[in-house]
Amino acid sequence: MIKKYLTERRSWILLFVCQQMLILLIAYVDTAIPLIPILYVVFLSMLVFLVFLIVRYPKETKFYRALEEWEGPLQLTGMGEPESPFERIIEHKIVHQTERLQQMISQNQLTLEHEKDELLSWIHEMKTPLTAMHLMIERLDDKSLKAQLTYEWLRIHLLLDQQLHQKRISFIENDLYVEQVDLKSLVFKEIKALQSWCIQKGIGFDIRLEQMEVLSDAKWLAFIIRQLLTNAIKYSDASDIIIHSYEHKDRIQLEVQDFGRGIDPKDIPRIFEKGFTSTTQHSDHTSTGMGLYLTKKAAQSLLIHIDVHSKPNTGTTFTLIFPKRNDFVSMMSM
Repeated sequence: MIKKYLTERRSWILLFVCQQMLILLIAYVDTAIPLIPILYVVFLSMLVFLVFLIVRYPKETKFYRALEEWEGPLQLTGMGEPESPFERIIEHKIVHQTERLQQMISQNQLTLEHEKDELLSWIHEMKTPLTAMHLMIERLDDKSLKAQLTYEWLRIHLLLDQQLHQKRISFIENDLYVEQVDLKSLVFKEIKALQSWCIQKGIGFDIRLEQMEVLSDAKWLAFIIRQLLTNAIKYSDASDIIIHSYEHKDRIQLEVQDFGRGIDPKDIPRIFEKGFTSTTQHSDHTSTGMGLYLTKKAAQSLLIHIDVHSKPNTGTTFTLIFPKRNDFVSMMSM
């Protein structure tokens, strides 16, 4: 700040130095003026000016130092009190612009909330015709047509479900209810929902649940498992998917293992990024790059760690590592 202060006042400093040099020059040229007393006066003037700069430094930089350290998110507290007319101009402009930004942010938040509510309402309304469509499909006698329509219906249902959870993920903390969740019933319910797709692709399940219960939120845990099963089914053909739960190092773990196309090693660090699909399968237009992103976001809120192991053309294993019971103390108190 000292360097900035001297840089800001350099024109005044140069003016003062030039004036003193001019006085010395006049005393030097005019022999009638004694040079020694003039040198003494100039020295005292320079000393007084130096003391003046030192005394004024904290006073003139107080506001700007506070402004430089001010990191409040559109909060005017801690900005510092202006003491000079120029500082008051700066403060007035900052306050005015901050108030405008706060108004714009409030308006944008209201608009986003309105759009989110409309979209959620639309998604819920879409469930009614989807349910009716499913009942109509179930009445069909043509098994081939029935299987094709059921698959397309399931795709629409899963996309709507993903969109619904995408909009809810921003306020997931307000939607959590931590309880003992029965893994067996939850896993079987999700498999049953995907049964028609599994039959079409010749996919079976090998379920080994050594641990039957976990402490979590049933709705969001179901969403996480649904996304992992959807991925496993999508990228597998005529093979089994192994679902295995066990306890390791005082933590319950749930594995979802498929024997599909696998993931390229260079893609594994990026699979949870928003919108990322694949660097090797660009022709796959069915991927949105949102499923695993939302899975990761939901898992973080549930304190679940996701581990991934995969080999191309061999398969992929997603492991959900659940937290210890003590880790939920803060969540249970909400």
